[in-house]
Amino acid sequence: MKKIVLLIVALVLASSIASGQNILERLRQRGREVIENVVTGNNNEAEQPEEEEEVHQSAPVANGWTCAECGHAGNTGKFCEECGAKQPTGEAVAATWDCPECGHKGNTGKFCEECGAKKPGEGGAAAPAKKQAQIGYAKTDFVPGDEIFFDDPVEGEQIGEFPSHWDFLSGEECEVMTLDGVQAIKLSGWCSEITPLMKEADYLPEEFTIEFDVWSNTFWGSSNNDHLDLILLSEEYDPCVRVGFNPAGLGPEEEGIEGHTDLFYDFKSPSGDVREGSTPGNTIEKYFEPGTWTKVQVSFNKRAFKYYINGNRVVNLPNVAKPTRFKLSSVSNCDEKDRFYIKNIRMAKGAVPLYDRLASEGKIVTYAITFDTGKATIKPESMVEINRIAELMKSNPELEFEVQGHCDATGSDAVNDPLSQKRAEAIVAALVEQGIAQARLTAVGKGSHVPIASNSTDEGRAKNRRVEFIKK
Repeated sequence: MKKIVLLIVALVLASSIASGQNILERLRQRGREVIENVVTGNNNEAEQPEEEEEVHQSAPVANGWTCAECGHAGNTGKFCEECGAKQPTGEAVAATWDCPECGHKGNTGKFCEECGAKKPGEGGAAAPAKKQAQIGYAKTDFVPGDEIFFDDPVEGEQIGEFPSHWDFLSGEECEVMTLDGVQAIKLSGWCSEITPLMKEADYLPEEFTIEFDVWSNTFWGSSNNDHLDLILLSEEYDPCVRVGFNPAGLGPEEEGIEGHTDLFYDFKSPSGDVREGSTPGNTIEKYFEPGTWTKVQVSFNKRAFKYYINGNRVVNLPNVAKPTRFKLSSVSNCDEKDRFYIKNIRMAKGAVPLYDRLASEGKIVTYAITFDTGKATIKPESMVEINRIAELMKSNPELEFEVQGHCDATGSDAVNDPLSQKRAEAIVAALVEQGIAQARLTAVGKGSHVPIASNSTDEGRAKNRRVEFIKK
């Protein structure tokens, strides 16, 4: 540029002071040549930019370079593919790589900066990998018992009458009502206590499960005295365990009502001393939704007691006295629409280990895999049992199963047969997702054609609604 300026000045001076036509013509010609060379890039005499650092182009790197401006890794051109920043100048950019062991990105040395794994393709001994803490626990581990001995869906009951499968203990009378078109038992008044109507006084075995659905609309500011207690009783009718299902106050405080956000419980140990505890509200409140059906589940295994809300374990007691019966106790000081309603009450003997069942019977019968009504959609809580089956098959790679879906006699064969087939196929698909080879599984829908109990009772129909894994 300096030469161009000088030439222009020279031209002006030459035109004003030079008298010779030949000198002026030579200057003009020389100016045109310089300008043309600069424009076309052919000016070999042009000076380099003053004080500009020498640019070193680094050779392309297999894993690219990392942008210093935005941190984007893996760039291969001269400019960042994310923000457009120019590749750094100076020394060649070091290649980065992603660890195939732990997935850590942006490593530059021979070993992963996170776990110490060796860079792929590098020779020599690897640095010792950092020890990773393996933390695991299951909050959703409920498995229903194998043998159902009480089942009351509350369907087909006479509206307005006392439920036929229950006995009245104290308080105000309960009755069968409909809630949004669904039949349920309404626990009425200030206090109501009911218990299953059983032939034997002491009917709970050493291992058992209890399940029921409960509906309450008291989540948002109703009386904090409202609660539904599940009480397990000993032979002397003393409480072994009392767990208060108390959703009242799980929302914001309203009208001066203090929310009881904790779930309280007390229990008796085998030695006879009484203990108590609670589960914090911030742990349990996320499992509730007001105005919807909530699943409550209990498991007892010799001395261990567990209590679940919507499949999530919220009470875990290791040393409890053995109960022999149970009751439900309701305290409700609110309007009728906000009282407790229950349905789908079921008791079953405790689960036998899967491999023991398979060894003794050649099959596994389970009631822990359930579906949405009239559909082949597996309920989320069923994955506990499906995962157990998957682990059994992984531990015994020779096992192959015919997965059978069974229905009760409710409904026609035109509906039950294809539905049971789709449900069996859904279970197979779920096991394949857990890593079991498709070739080891066969789906068969049996409909209601192979009952194992009478379809004339609720308990019989409950036993017929099952999934069987038949060893091939």
